[in-house]
Amino acid sequence: MSLSNKIAIIGGGASGLMAALFAARAGADVTIYEHNSGVGKKILASGNGRCNIINTTASHEDYAGNDPHFVTYALKQLNFNYFEKFCNSIGLILDIKDDGRCYPLSNEAKSVLIALKSAVSDAKVHIRTDTLVSSISQKENLFIVETPSDKNQFDKVLIATGSEAAPQLGATADGYNFAKKFGHEILPTYPSLVQLHLNSKNHHKMAGVKTTAEVTLIINGKSKEKVQGDILFAAYGISGLAILDISQKASYALLNKQRVSISLNLLPRYDRQTLTHMIEKLFASVPNHDVHTALCGLIPAKIATYLLEDAAIALSTTVSALNPKEVKKLTHLIGEWKFEVSDTHGFKHAEVSGGGISTTQINNKTMESNLVKGLYFAGEVLDIVGRRGGYNFNFAWASGMIAGKEMAK
Repeated sequence: MSLSNKIAIIGGGASGLMAALFAARAGADVTIYEHNSGVGKKILASGNGRCNIINTTASHEDYAGNDPHFVTYALKQLNFNYFEKFCNSIGLILDIKDDGRCYPLSNEAKSVLIALKSAVSDAKVHIRTDTLVSSISQKENLFIVETPSDKNQFDKVLIATGSEAAPQLGATADGYNFAKKFGHEILPTYPSLVQLHLNSKNHHKMAGVKTTAEVTLIINGKSKEKVQGDILFAAYGISGLAILDISQKASYALLNKQRVSISLNLLPRYDRQTLTHMIEKLFASVPNHDVHTALCGLIPAKIATYLLEDAAIALSTTVSALNPKEVKKLTHLIGEWKFEVSDTHGFKHAEVSGGGISTTQINNKTMESNLVKGLYFAGEVLDIVGRRGGYNFNFAWASGMIAGKEMAK
């Protein structure tokens, strides 16, 4: 094909860079528009600067959206073996963990961006940074991309602007606005992989306390998901990896005005019967201790303080003075301490966003709009959100690759 196939890619994140590379390698004349001072800001920030680049186990079950099956074709095209070979071809070596998560061997997100930028540069992609796209319109078969300083015509356009998550990294709702003007439906967006706010009088008093727990997400009184991992109390509520893992379902439920709460099992390695026996044995061994001192042998001291408050037991109560009902109440709270969730910590603190451009109007095999020929979408701007563990990058790389290949045809 000839260089007359001019392509504009709006957004220089993971999906935009991937699309640019594959389109340019196939001979297209590609321009990336990026309003930040550099491409790949979210890549650099991901995984605490380590970049969990992909997961070897990805399937539609790792995604949420109105149609999680939308991802299936893309994930099949960019299976892990293919992606690993691709990474090797651009000088990026992967460190594959036992749980399927993959990181650059350097353990530094910068390596991912350096390799991608070098490959994109070799493919002669034009990158326009610090350039905000103010409008995209269509005239006959051409797209007009307008910035505050100029207008340019393109044969095809890819919207890969990402979501509103992490505005401090330059995230905006621009992609949704462009899509809407072309007639696309935008499903309500919500923060995901995000901390939660609690409606409780005590969480802020435990701020900074970290422990391992089993977290049960409860929506409208029904248990929806159980996750085990770190939790961290904070001034606003609760954080930690276990909380991020349940946050998509929690955030979506809050968006839909449902009642959301969490239940914490502070000693998940023990079943209720074993826990009861252990507490009875502990209390029998220190009958003259106050109950707070005794509990500090099981759970963090600050947590013990407010657990006792919820159980309506004075901290100074001697263990031998506890009645069976109070011991049962303590055992119950250690295994099932409930908190009402009032909100999320917002887009500023979210790693990704749910909702976005409806996938019913996109061809899952090409990423082209079903409404506008020559208009494509990839990555997080779509109504697809993955769970924690490299799945969001997984879809970004896959959808970007497909869009790039298709646009170059």
